[in-house]
Parts: sequence; C-alpha cells; structure tokens
Amino acid sequence: MLLKEIESFLEEDVGHEDYEEIVPYTDCRAEITAREEGVLAGLEEAKQIFDYFSVQCSSEFEDGDEVKSGDVILTVRGAGARVLKAERLVLNFLGRMSGVATLTSRFVKEVRKVSERGKQEKGGKQEEVRVAGTRKTTPGFRKYEKKAISIGGGDPHRFGLYEAVIIKDNCIKLMGLENAVRRAKERVSFTRKIEVEVESVEDALKAAELGVDIIMLDNMPVAEVRECVRLLTERSLRDSGSGGSGGLILEASGRIKQENVKEFAATGVDVVSIGAITHSARSLGFSLDVVKKE
Repeated sequence: MLLKEIESFLEEDVGHEDYEEIVPYTDCRAEITAREEGVLAGLEEAKQIFDYFSVQCSSEFEDGDEVKSGDVILTVRGAGARVLKAERLVLNFLGRMSGVATLTSRFVKEVRKVSERGKQEKGGKQEEVRVAGTRKTTPGFRKYEKKAISIGGGDPHRFGLYEAVIIKDNCIKLMGLENAVRRAKERVSFTRKIEVEVESVEDALKAAELGVDIIMLDNMPVAEVRECVRLLTERSLRDSGSGGSGGLILEASGRIKQENVKEFAATGVDVVSIGAITHSARSLGFSLDVVKKE
C-alpha cells in the first residue's frame, strides 16, 4: 500500500480527531481475533497501517490461510493511543478483504469439483475453469477487492477499461456488432484483448467469425451456454483444447450463484465471472482487544 493511500484512508476515518489527547500514551499489547471461519486477506495491509503508527506486529498467519473463530491472527505492541487510532481502519481492511476472499474461495471450491472436464493436457497439467471477478467493486477500494479475489483463488479480471476492450450490449446497440469490432481492431493496440458480450447463440457465432479474443456469454441459461460451446467447437471456431492458451476464450457471466456454478463450469467454458464475489460479499468478523497494559 502506498503511503498516500494510508494517509487518505486515515484522513477519511480519523480526520482531525487526536486520540492521543484522550487515550493515555501507555504501551500495551493487543490481539486481533477472528470471530468466524474464512479465508484471511488484508493482513499485509493491516501490518502496513500499524507500521505507519510505529506499532509492532507479529503473526503466525499469512494472507490466504484458512482461519477459524478464536484464532489470534495478529498481535500488536505499542502506544495504546496509536493502536486505537489504527483499529477501525485495520479491522475494515481485514473484514472486507477476507469477506471477498472467503466468498471467492467458496465459488472456486465448487468449480474445482467439475473443472477436470476433459480438456487436453497442457504441459502435463489440465487447465481449470477460472472464477473471475468483475468491475462491480466499491469505488476507491477496487485494488484491494481485486487482490482479495486473487487471495481467494480467483482471477481478478480486468482492473479497468484500460486493460481490455469489452464490447457490451449498449455498444452494440449504438454501433452494431461488426462495426464495433472493426473500430476496436483499428484503434486498439495489439497488446489488448477484445471481448464481446453476447446474449444469443447466433451472436456468439458471429463474434467468433469476426476474430475476437474472448466471448462473454451473458445471462444465458446453462443449456444455451453448452450449445454455444458445442457449436463453436463443431464449426472449428474454437479449439476444444485452447481454453486461454492462445485460442478463443469463452466466459460465462450472469445468473451464476453458488448453487449453480458447477453447472456453468461443466459446460466447457474457460471462465465464470461473478459480480457477487465483490458486490455481495459479507465482511468477515474480526475484533481487536487490549489484553495487557505494559
């Protein structure tokens, strides 16, 4: 985390209030404890925040570890006023990032149950269906939510418009599919992928024929997604063993929940993208308690 980011977050949370005028400048030891099980994320950021206040930290955990209720994930020592000044910001980071990582991990575990789907071997290892995030993130906190997705075993997808061109339904309404793809190819660097969002089998076939890199099958029922995969492969518009290794990538998005993600993953797509892992993730519970006055 950049210094300016820490100070910006503190300006929002602390403002001009000075805990050191209220809380005694007394050294103490405090512990941060997990109140429920999940995947830990945000520990690195927590340490950086405490370090900013010259508060010492120690932990036996790392980001990505499974934690359970009662686990002491971080022990801190320093001036009580500074520990308490950092408390809420640290807990917010841990709670939000761990919540995203935990929900991502649950989706990933479901997908892995069916992702050994017969794709040809690449370097002795079968490729798995990726669970990806979206841009449906909290303004100002995307960087950390995307990091939490990765910690949870998912793929962060693009961080912003600058990383890839996604031609969505409204673009197609304004320009038409063929014209939108043509303009993208004319104006965008060869280093950026071009993805098209489609809502029908017909448009998926048309997008593939236009030579795009990725096709997002949006809000399609499982059966329709499966039919797209079958037809694209049957017509040699997609190598059945490509799956992100240079060929056309297929991404399913919309209507995907924990209850049905296995069905979507089993269709033969390469990616399932799920906005819920950021916009609907519940924060994991953590608490900070002073355990000793030193």
